[in-house]
Amino acid sequence: MSLSLLLLNPSANSSMQKLAEHSTHHHHTPEAWVTYLFTALLVGLILCLAFEEKIHAQKSVIASVFALIGLALGAAFDLLPFGPDAASKGAAPLSNSFGEVLYHPVFIQGVDWGVIAIIFGASLFVDVSSKSGLFTWIALKLTKSSKGDPLKLLWAYGLMTVIFSAVLNNVTAMIIVGSLSVVSLERLQRRELLLGFLLIEGLLTNIGGLLTLISSVPNIIVGTAAGISFGRFFIIAAPFVCIATVLTIWMGAKMFKIIGFSSDEEKLEGERQVSQFNESEGIHSQGFFIFSSVMTILFVLTIAFASMLPGLNKLGMAYVALLFAGIMLIRYKSEASQFYKNIDWDLLGFFIALFAFINVLEHAQVLALIGKGLSSIIGLGETLGGAALLVSSSVFSSVTDNIPLAAMLAKILSTQQTAGDSSLWWSVIFGANLGGNLTPIGSASTLVAVTMMHKQKLEMSFGGFVVKALPFAIIQIILATIYVSLFL
Repeated sequence: MSLSLLLLNPSANSSMQKLAEHSTHHHHTPEAWVTYLFTALLVGLILCLAFEEKIHAQKSVIASVFALIGLALGAAFDLLPFGPDAASKGAAPLSNSFGEVLYHPVFIQGVDWGVIAIIFGASLFVDVSSKSGLFTWIALKLTKSSKGDPLKLLWAYGLMTVIFSAVLNNVTAMIIVGSLSVVSLERLQRRELLLGFLLIEGLLTNIGGLLTLISSVPNIIVGTAAGISFGRFFIIAAPFVCIATVLTIWMGAKMFKIIGFSSDEEKLEGERQVSQFNESEGIHSQGFFIFSSVMTILFVLTIAFASMLPGLNKLGMAYVALLFAGIMLIRYKSEASQFYKNIDWDLLGFFIALFAFINVLEHAQVLALIGKGLSSIIGLGETLGGAALLVSSSVFSSVTDNIPLAAMLAKILSTQQTAGDSSLWWSVIFGANLGGNLTPIGSASTLVAVTMMHKQKLEMSFGGFVVKALPFAIIQIILATIYVSLFL
């Protein structure tokens, strides 16, 4: 699962690697049939999510049921770290000021609370900021610059998504760009195109996550293990990102029939329509508008450069998102609860349960089983093995957390003393990121995109997403395979 959400400080890369590698080692190895049992549970979760509309259950409920079953079985088979034995099973104990050793419950340790905080904080920040009229103002400015042409608007938002995903994180990019798209298309009375815009933007977040060494956690883990510098990473990844971005937007425009104006009459009508838009109509307080504008710019800059700022490089992106959300809430301190109601608690509940479940799968050696299977593929050689590794890692990343998977594959390549300029490293990087476009649970940003669709009353099931996204993902993976095999 491509959770490319944390722009980690490069100086902390070694500790991140150790943590990821440590998660693949446990003193207690379950029997093979136990691992297969948990693998079957994973398949069951995927199937239930695929048929969520048929079983009339929300994602958070489905994931919670499997997490609870997984935790119960993990405890029954003595796979999970509890109490004094936790350290021997890979858990990191904490100590308080009295010297007492503290252990979080395993279902708390397994959740990536940084991801949860980023979704919560970024959503709150955008929601409160939108009250100032800022996002309506930006959306209408962009809409006017496109002169009402839907295709030009798609290109503008598509490129913005890739850039934001590369310098911020893919969840924040999706929340901001998706919100702007809703405003623009509603004002143009082209709401029927919104599904296509949101889907394309969701797919582009994972392409943007490939652009730099710090755009995603798998990039950091694999790039550091291979000794790839920031500049070299950008030079190698940029050509593919540019081609994949253009191809994705072009395919999306064709699939969803997002066409530009072809006649002079259409152009004149578009210009007449946007000329009637007043981007200032939603601004009720000039002071709050200016404040929101300044805070939004600071929010983007702080996330982009957090790894270089003292203090924030330790607190991380989660703190930044919560900090700016808290500052914005001061404006509505007496009615903050109205914004809490707008938070998508089903999305947050789903991620909490999913992280807990995936943590159990790691202890049950399901990810190690996947890594073992992929290690045999690596032995096929640079070209054939690299192609097979990219495709298979994409498939597995679409249904599991790509961070421990990337860590395991990086360790395997390091153990085999793979040269730093080998294309096998890039097979893992491309596969781990692009796998997020295969399923709606493949990355946090694609799930956020689907959630935004549901919020706008647009139909999009698990299976529906796979059907529509599969052509894009297949083309992207084929293109990446050719690029890695022939040019790296």
